[in-house]
Order: sequence, then structure tokens, then C-alpha cells
Amino acid sequence: MAGNSFSTATAGTAVDGYFAQVTHQPQHVVERRLQQSIQQETTPITDVAPKLRTRQRLLRGLSRMSSSSSLTSTGRTRSSSTPLPKSGASASCMNLGNSSSSMVPSPLNGGHSAFAFSPLVSPSIPGTPIEALSPACSTPTQPFPPFPHSKSFNDVCKGNQSSIDLRSPVSRPMDMTRALSMPLPCPKPKKTFAQLWDSLPHEVQVHTFRQLRPKEIICLSRVNKKFHKLCFDGQLWTTFDASEFYQEIPVKTLAKIMISAGPFVKNLNLRGCIQMELYQDALLMASACNNLVNANLEGAFIESEKVKELLRRNQKLAHINLTGLTCVYNETCFTLAEHCTQLELLNLSWCRNTTAIGVQTVLRSCSKLRDLRVGEVIGFDSLDVAKTFFETNRLERLVMSGCSDLTDSSLKAMLHGIDPQIDLLTDRPVVPPRRLRHLDLSRCTRLTDRGVASLGYCVPNLEGLVLSGCATLTDRALEPIFASAPKLSHLDLEDLVELKNELFSKCLAKSDCAKSLKHLSISYCEDVGDAGMIPVFRSCTNLRSVEMDNTRVSDLSLTEAAAMVRTRASRAIVRADRPYIGLSLTVFDCPNISQTGVREIMTRNAEMLIPPQSESAGAGFASLYQCSAEIISLKCFYGWQMTVDEHTKRIMRGHLAAANRLQRKWADYIQATEEANAGGANGRRRRRRAREARQVHADEEAAAVGTGLGMTIGRRRARTATCAIM
Repeated sequence: MAGNSFSTATAGTAVDGYFAQVTHQPQHVVERRLQQSIQQETTPITDVAPKLRTRQRLLRGLSRMSSSSSLTSTGRTRSSSTPLPKSGASASCMNLGNSSSSMVPSPLNGGHSAFAFSPLVSPSIPGTPIEALSPACSTPTQPFPPFPHSKSFNDVCKGNQSSIDLRSPVSRPMDMTRALSMPLPCPKPKKTFAQLWDSLPHEVQVHTFRQLRPKEIICLSRVNKKFHKLCFDGQLWTTFDASEFYQEIPVKTLAKIMISAGPFVKNLNLRGCIQMELYQDALLMASACNNLVNANLEGAFIESEKVKELLRRNQKLAHINLTGLTCVYNETCFTLAEHCTQLELLNLSWCRNTTAIGVQTVLRSCSKLRDLRVGEVIGFDSLDVAKTFFETNRLERLVMSGCSDLTDSSLKAMLHGIDPQIDLLTDRPVVPPRRLRHLDLSRCTRLTDRGVASLGYCVPNLEGLVLSGCATLTDRALEPIFASAPKLSHLDLEDLVELKNELFSKCLAKSDCAKSLKHLSISYCEDVGDAGMIPVFRSCTNLRSVEMDNTRVSDLSLTEAAAMVRTRASRAIVRADRPYIGLSLTVFDCPNISQTGVREIMTRNAEMLIPPQSESAGAGFASLYQCSAEIISLKCFYGWQMTVDEHTKRIMRGHLAAANRLQRKWADYIQATEEANAGGANGRRRRRRAREARQVHADEEAAAVGTGLGMTIGRRRARTATCAIM
């Protein structure tokens, strides 16, 4: 009896554990719910008190089980050691409390076998009928979900033996209907890539395709119909820049993209698309775009009618570039002035079929025009056109490069108007100041000092002035400009051969624009030397670029530039910070520049600055990177340029020791070369030393620089210069 009780408790606990797995609930929750079900459905038994299973009774039962003659086998039985059969019927659990209980097979799930458990009765109540316990227990046995094939029933029982309550008075009957109503969990099938992609929102798919290059998008359009439709979606081409890929895709595909994405395109760039000239649907392609804001047609071969159609359909156009188009005429400018009134930038440079009359029409109609570029456009000698420029007074950038028709009278009319009122005290015209900030008058060969000087005291907001190529200008044309333009930052005076040192030393260095000047070009100003540039380097401390090629400057100007950078430069406090180029100097073809000035620049770039006392007293001084954060980029004589570039690369990488070694070996080579050229009694020995020094310097330049400070990757040759004694 004790053995039957133990087996009953074990089976009941195992079934509870299995139901806990099926319902995905903890085992103690299932046990508690089953106990509540027993209390509600079973008839209470009050006539016979149940016998409690004590420790002594359990031991006696185990002793009887071991002495029984029917249990001669010491191992597990076949039914408990083998997995469940896949077909046929199996024996259900018996009512161990009644001798009339029998094992009744029960087919489950249409031929599949499993254990169907009948209600279990405590062995302390023999002879109790099953119907007396609960009306629900008299119903036919319900099918029970099978155990998983990976575990046998005995394995489930063994896994739950630790949770058997041996002190329980009765074994628990179960509510089979409630348990079997719960569906078995089934694994969800994994979704394929196509299913995952289709489940994404359309906006996410478009955003994903935007991360690809245009050529890759065109290749993806051949995958399937869905990808083809998505690749030609207009939302994907709001910015259409064909200048990067127009040579990689066919013109038909290019036109198809524009036709399908036309209403969505806002930024259109067809720069250089020459294959569109012979395409028959180019007019349809131009008419498809009707929401353009920025359009760049520079170099594209498009017919005049197609350009007009494009302008008519895009009234929100703000920036348009028609540089170099032969199909642009004055009629095109009239269409532009009529339909594109929101225009802010217009570039008609090198449009040889356009004249100043068309530009005048656009200037009158487009009230928001701020940037006008009309390089090499003819007809600006007209005073009527110049009067329109004066009356509108809206332009902030005016580029008239190469306008050979521009004269002094027309330029004065643009700035002062026709017959302005003259102030008797200052002898200056009384006119509103111009809004110009950038003015390009390069290669306007008919301008003289009289016309350029009219810019003085008229353009107070001027920041950029380009006068290169106006060879007739002298100091008198620039003196009033320097005195009245305090915001001047870019000054290009290339090829002005009449300029002198006094203009820079007395006017530019002492003017209000000295502190704001950043870029200065005096190339081919052959009369300018150290007398003019040294005061400029001392006063203009914010210079970032200076071009002085083909001038008379010498090593003194380079030394002064290095001193200016040394004064304004800051040190990099941490090692991760690398130097950057703060000043660019161009001094090639300057006969007075020698290797002494070049070495001064190289020394300045690689010098170690002395840290402040507060930093040297700190504990972390060893981790400081004491190189200057600002260095000088130098363009010098072509024979020295390779050494200077390699030295600059090593400084930029932080390899100060390697840079110093390169500088030292180059100095030895220069010195040996100069001695060899001097001649004398020991000329042969000096030439040999020069060859050896040249070879050592070549090996140093060819050494590959590593990542560590002053370390090199690879192995340099063990070649050194000749001993001084020998």
C-alpha cells in the first residue's frame, strides 16, 4: 500500500508539472488551482478520518516494497525506461486505492496514444466508488495532451520527485476538461527577408534606399517589380544630382527617373549631361519638373525651347545656373523675368548669346535677386543698364569677370548714378551706400584708376574685392578703398604690376581692414618686396593665405610670417590633438628666397614651445603634447618642394623626431652641395661628400613613417655621411 501511495503521489506531481509546462504557468500555481477545484467539486468525507503518512509509516512501506516477491528486478521496468509509443493504445493510470481498479486503455487524438488519468483515491479509503467523489469524475475519460516525444513519462516523474509532498493526505484528482481546453504552444515559423521587407512601412523603405548611390539604386530596380516601382518613386529623388553618375547610366534611364520623379524634384543638377542633346523625350522630361528650387544646367546640351519650358513650369525657382549655355538668349532672360520672380541667384557667365539688355530685364522683375554673375557678357557700356543697377541697389554679389565692355563711366553710373549731387566739403557724391559685399572686376581691361576709385566711401560692407588682370591700376585706385572698407577680408591684386611698397606699408597696414584681412594675393606684383610685406605681416595678424610668387620678397618676409604665427598660435594640450595648417604661403619663383627662409619655416613648424608654469608643475605634464597647433604650409622652389611636403606630413602626423631628422639631413645636403659648387683645391672631396649627403637625404625622404611619435615603419639603410675628419 505504501508503495502504491508513493507511486500515486509521484504520478500526480509529474502530471502537475506537465500541465505547468503546457499552460506556461509555475507548478505551484497549477497545484493550488487544482486543489481549489478538488475542494469545490468533491463531496466532503467526514465519517472516516484520513490516516496521515508519517515518517515511520513511509519507512515501513518502503521495507515491504523491498521484501515483496513480485519486485525481484532491481532496475527500471521496460515501460518506464522507453519513450512513449507512436501508435496504438497505452494503459492509463489505475486507481491505487481500490482493488477493483483496472488499467483501461484509451485511444487519444485519433489513434495517437497517451496517458489518460482516472481520478485518484487515497489508499486509506478502500472500496470507495469513483462516483462518490465527484459527479464530474463519472464522465468518460477526456483525451489528454501527449507528453513531448523528447521525454518519457518516467523522465517527467523523475524530474519532479524533488517537489513531491509526501505528507499530503490524498492524491489530487484533476479537472481534465479545463486542462485540455488550453491549446498547445506551437513555434512560430521564421519570416523570410521578403516578408520582413514587405512588413516595413513605405517611408522606411524609401529612407533605406536613400542611403544607396544612384547607380546602386538603378541596379536594384532589376530585382523584381516591387523594387522597380520603389526605385523610381519620386520621394527617392527629391535631390537629383546627375553630375556624379550621368556617365554610368543610360540616357533613357536618366530621363525615366526625371519623368517619374519630376513633381518631387526640388534640387536638379544636370551639369555636364551632354548626351541629352539628342534625346527625343527631353522636352517631356523638362515639362515633368514643376517644383524646382535649385537648378544647375551648366554645360548641358539642351535646346532653347526646352529651357524656356523648364522656366515656365517652375515659378518657385530661386537659384539657377546657366553657365556656358549657347541656347540662352535674351528671349530666355525675358521668360525668366516673367515667370521666375522669386529668383535669388542667377549665373549667366560665358553665355555668349546673351547681352546686358536681358540682364537688365531680369534685374527689374526679380525683386529678390541678390547674386548676379555675368562674366564675359557684353553690352555693359550702356548707361541705361548702369542706371538700372543704381536704382535697384539689391545686389550683394556682383561678378563681372571678363566684361571687356565695362568702362569707367558705366561703373561710376552703377555706383553713383547719373549726375549725382556732390558734397562741397568732401568732394564726394551724396548717394545711398551700395549693398555690395563681393565684387569681381577681374580682367576688365578698360577700367582705370578713375573708375575703380569710385568704390571708395561707397561700399562700406565690402568683404571681397577681385581686381586681378587690371594691369593699368595704380596705388591711387586702391587707397580710398582701403580707407573706407573696414570689413575687407579677401583681396586679389594679382598681376597689378604698377603697385608699390608704399600702398601696403602705409595704406593697407594702417587701415581699419588690417585686422579683418584673411586672404591676400599680390602675385606678379614685381615691385613689391620686404619693405611692403613686413608691415603687413606685423599688422594683419589674421592672415590665412598669402600668395607672393614672382615678387621681390626675401627670407625676411618668411621670418616675419613665422613670427606672426608663433605669436598667435595656441598649443595643443592633449596628445590626440594634431596640428593644422593656419597659414598658406606661396613664394615660388621668388629669386630672393633661399633655403635659409625655408628652413626657418620648417623650424617654426617643428619647434617645441615652453609650457606655462602651471602646466609644468602638474602631475600630468608628461602626457601633454607640446607642439604648436598651428603650422605653415609653404609652396617654394620645385627642387625643395618634396622635402617641405614630407616635413609637413610628418608634423601633421605628430612625428616631431622624424621631422627634425629630415630637416637636419636636408641641411647637411644643402651645405655639402654649396661647398661642392664652390670649387677650389678640395673640389673632388667636396663633390663626394655632396653625393653621399644627397643619398642620405634621399633615404630619409623615402622612409615610411609609422604611427608612433618619432618612429618609422621599415628599416632605413645604415648609410651615414662621411666623417668630418676624413
